[in-house]
Amino acid sequence: MAQIVKVYRQTIPAFRFIGKKYSNSDRQNGTFGAKWSEWFQNGWFDEVEALSTIKNEYEDSDSYVGLMRCKHNDAFEYWIGIFMPKDTKVKEGFSYVDFPESNLGVCWIYGKENELYMHEDECGKRLEEEGYEIIPDEKGAYWFFERYGCPRFTTPDDLGNVILDICYFVK
Repeated sequence: MAQIVKVYRQTIPAFRFIGKKYSNSDRQNGTFGAKWSEWFQNGWFDEVEALSTIKNEYEDSDSYVGLMRCKHNDAFEYWIGIFMPKDTKVKEGFSYVDFPESNLGVCWIYGKENELYMHEDECGKRLEEEGYEIIPDEKGAYWFFERYGCPRFTTPDDLGNVILDICYFVK
């Protein structure tokens, strides 16, 4: 059973998220797993990583990301991609979102990989219980993301468990 094992604040510099945007109609069997498979099969992570020789200089900046945007009465957005330095040029076929220097509220979810997903609400509540204020962007949308950190997510422990980060923008 998945559980939150760590909660903390992380300050990150301004960055550009480069990836591809999806909607609820892109889900298969309720998830975006097929889109992630498409990314790996097509080498799109390699293409994005090759856009800059400069790398972000904060913990877990090299992680693959499932970025989500929610706003009442707007369509849900799910993006797959990578956080890159803020001025990285975007290659045709990819889209981007720029973010200012920010604070993140980070939850580590520990368990078997197939148990780690769909815990965003639980993480948001836990962050609030810990005193973090989740904040919207200037247009009133809330952004949050799954961060697949290495080796936490990629190398199972002796029990076969990994850690998925769920991150919210906080005050």
